Amino acid sequence: MSAGMLPEERGKGRAPAPTTEGDRVREEGLMNLTAGRRGARAARADGRRDDAGGGAGAVVETGARMPVLPPDHTQAILETTKEIAALLKTSGRPFALVGSVAAYAYGIPVRLQHDTDFVLRREDAETVTELLREKGILVIDPPEDWLVKARSGGEEIDLIFSLAGRPVTTELLERAWTLPVDSVHMPVIDPTDLMISRLTALSEHHCDFGALLPVARGLRERVTWERVREETEGLPMAAAFLYLLELLDVIPPAGGAAGEPVGAPGAGTAQGGPGAQPRPAAGGGPE
Repeated sequence: MSAGMLPEERGKGRAPAPTTEGDRVREEGLMNLTAGRRGARAARADGRRDDAGGGAGAVVETGARMPVLPPDHTQAILETTKEIAALLKTSGRPFALVGSVAAYAYGIPVRLQHDTDFVLRREDAETVTELLREKGILVIDPPEDWLVKARSGGEEIDLIFSLAGRPVTTELLERAWTLPVDSVHMPVIDPTDLMISRLTALSEHHCDFGALLPVARGLRERVTWERVREETEGLPMAAAFLYLLELLDVIPPAGGAAGEPVGAPGAGTAQGGPGAQPRPAAGGGPE
């Protein structure tokens, strides 16, 4: 029943046309309120549809699109990592886990959102990708000439044979540690090589120290920082990050670093992923 209805009109099927200024004001207010509620319901419905379709932004009641962060894919990425590592082991070709999932394997509290990364030698890429295709993994040849992309379980996989512009070598794979990743053991890139790869990838267009700082803190006793300095010499972004670590007392100043890091192969043990006891991988490849 409309609030603008006169007493003698109550009980009838519709409200009469406003007859006084007060009636008109009340009627316009009710119409605006109804329109606003309809608009809010429509915006919420659009937001639900956008979320269900994996849209890039969320719709709020005003209808404005707001950017949202990717969902936490940690467990899904770990499942894909285990699946691909198991297949790579059967290939007989050396490989190692790199990237954020490698940091996770060393016990760094990272949130996995994007993909899982493995390194292998360029000469092994064709054999490995053929094996993945035979097992039903979707393999994609991107325009970049330093990796092959794949997809499984809705998650992205990068098979990299040139790490930050440097070819993946047998020596790099031989330095890998064997660690459990969510209960499956696999070769994981050496902590020093992991830090070098992250620093050499920094540029003026991609220079997120905030994401890299927890990794450096968590790995500081397992990284040979003198080798990091040598391998990243002449790179301004890397030099700036290393200087930041010095200011934060994460690492000693240049020239004052210890030789072998605590927990390195041959220098005792160190805690890796949850319940992990790192050890050098046999040949850097499948066990």
